[in-house]
Amino acid sequence: MVNKVNTCVFISGNGSNLKSIIKSSREYNFPIKIGLIISNKTNARGIYYAKKYSIPYKIFSNLNQKDFERKSICEIKKRKIKFLCLAGFLSILSDSFIKTFGFNIINIHPSLLPKYKGLNTHKRAIENKEKFAGCTVHYVSTKLDSGKIILQKKVKIKKKDTAISLKKKILKKEHQLYPAAIRKIFS
Repeated sequence: MVNKVNTCVFISGNGSNLKSIIKSSREYNFPIKIGLIISNKTNARGIYYAKKYSIPYKIFSNLNQKDFERKSICEIKKRKIKFLCLAGFLSILSDSFIKTFGFNIINIHPSLLPKYKGLNTHKRAIENKEKFAGCTVHYVSTKLDSGKIILQKKVKIKKKDTAISLKKKILKKEHQLYPAAIRKIFS
């Protein structure tokens, strides 16, 4: 059996990228196994995948950031997690958390970084009449959406595209890109 890296995934929403990572992690040669899922939202639909695939999960909602991070670090250490994926995690981790974790943290962002850091990326790309948009998997650093880029995927913005239609196109690319980036990191 391949020696897989014990990984935690942080989520806040639907969990479609989580589902993509879970499916890939079930492949024999995929470099990670998901040992824990943590959500900061009780209504995160991604928890469904944790239950469906029998992956341990914790929900730490209604906490201030310091308490959320403290409880998360406790669980991560208890379960000997060595790698962290942010997949639709709608919160910014503190410098202290990033340093305390001590291992690689990666994130997926719905733009071609370094353009359009932060929120409303699809709307901003359309308003600025960009020809292309896309998604980026990058290492998490102490500066928002500024860590070293691992992989990117582009999509063409069509004249008829709206923020919603562009989001759907990019999300499909994210589902391919995230597992590819994980493979690249450990190859």
